[in-house]
Amino acid sequence: MFPVTSVLFALSLVAPALCASADEWRGRSIYQLITDRFALPDGASTTCDPAKQLRCGGTWNAIRDHLDYIQGAGFTAIWISPVTQAIEDTTAYGQAYHGYWAADISQLNSHMGTGDDLKALSDELHKRNMFLMVDVVVNNVAATSTTPDYSKYLFKDASMYHPYCKIEWGNTDSEQNCWLGDEKVPLPDVDTKNPTVVQTYNKWIAQLVSDYGIDGLRIDAAKHVNKDFWPGFCKAAGVFCIGEVFSDLAMDIPASFQGPDALDSVLNFPMREALSQAFAIPGPGNITALTTTFDQAKTKFKDVGLLGNFLENHDLPRWNSFSVDIQSLFNAMTFNFMSDGIPIVYYGQEQRFSGAADPLNREPFWPSNYEKGDTYAFIAKLNMLRNYLVTLPDWLKNPAELLTADEHGVAFIKGNVISILTNIGSPPQNGTHTAVKSPMLRQWAVGSGGMLSVEYTKACTDAIGQTETGAHAQALPSSSPRQYKLSSLLLLILVPCISSMLW
Repeated sequence: MFPVTSVLFALSLVAPALCASADEWRGRSIYQLITDRFALPDGASTTCDPAKQLRCGGTWNAIRDHLDYIQGAGFTAIWISPVTQAIEDTTAYGQAYHGYWAADISQLNSHMGTGDDLKALSDELHKRNMFLMVDVVVNNVAATSTTPDYSKYLFKDASMYHPYCKIEWGNTDSEQNCWLGDEKVPLPDVDTKNPTVVQTYNKWIAQLVSDYGIDGLRIDAAKHVNKDFWPGFCKAAGVFCIGEVFSDLAMDIPASFQGPDALDSVLNFPMREALSQAFAIPGPGNITALTTTFDQAKTKFKDVGLLGNFLENHDLPRWNSFSVDIQSLFNAMTFNFMSDGIPIVYYGQEQRFSGAADPLNREPFWPSNYEKGDTYAFIAKLNMLRNYLVTLPDWLKNPAELLTADEHGVAFIKGNVISILTNIGSPPQNGTHTAVKSPMLRQWAVGSGGMLSVEYTKACTDAIGQTETGAHAQALPSSSPRQYKLSSLLLLILVPCISSMLW
């Protein structure tokens, strides 16, 4: 460390190497996990109440012992919570089990293992042709007072931090120079314009990446750091950098943090909000929010193919905490996998965890017994399909295009794949017919003008692919997404009420 002064799909991705580029990440799918909550070493206590916000004992070695489970779902990368030292205090909000309350980041977090353990995890991932993404906290450290003892941090002089002040939200200077947190757990803001800080950070991240074979960085609170800090930092790291730029549907600020003057990518918070508005049940059924966000992203972001697509994370309520119909999750997930961007699944999503806001959304994973239920199988099918598609010429860089949308759903095409999604949920509904004009149908009779008719009036036995002459493919009940090969050039994915894929 730097001191202060299950077998993959047969058509696999290219072998990983250090200094993984943005393009090498473009075809990956990511499983996000909190180390402390994902897996325990043998003999550890299994007691873990997320509401108490205490350490539960997860380790890097235990993650390594459960890689078969992650790889079996088709994921080609994992993103783990911060690996560096966190404060030891038991605060008003519990302990730093999550790793985001940084202390001396030149040291590893001994609660999670040793340097050898972290390197062994990285090495095992690479043997499996998987990438390792590590969360890093650069904007701030953590304290229990607004007058902390700086000697316990990497930067030991108060001059390397901004003076304490409360954030004035909406004021960029304030958001980047004042302190996150509150007076119970303030987060002293590091001065990332200080030349010594910049130089030290760049040397530190280069060493961290090199020592542990890290392939990518997820950057916490990226928008709270001056944007011009990031190009030098990520160049020093030599790996793909994706930042957290929290937002709702508004995308101007997130979009401004992607590009050569900032980061390779950001997490797609605007699309996550749009998917929630479009598919959650109960919810507004706002398909317009989805289509508008889809269209705007193409003009505002530098490269939508590198955005991080997600529905859940450690800061947001889980999908099943606000949407009661599992089909809403399946449809929204399919959008993230089959449209532009890098799909990310937060641990427990595949187990239908339903924790609401932090800390309840940071459940221990081991009570699931790592079972492979229907949601796990559904994700595995999506990953298997996408892992194949990314091996085809140009599929990744062919932008997704909307074909049609109405109040009941949306259809889009990316490369040779059409996806048709609905927000009606499990019960059948009348008046939910969708007609999609395909630009690519060649050998399948689908009605005049290449029209494909989809209806959702028969719940789990919808007639899909119906033509004007009555020819149709009948969707049978299943627990996986359905695909219909309509010609040698086209793959059709229909996610109706049951949201499943026929292979």
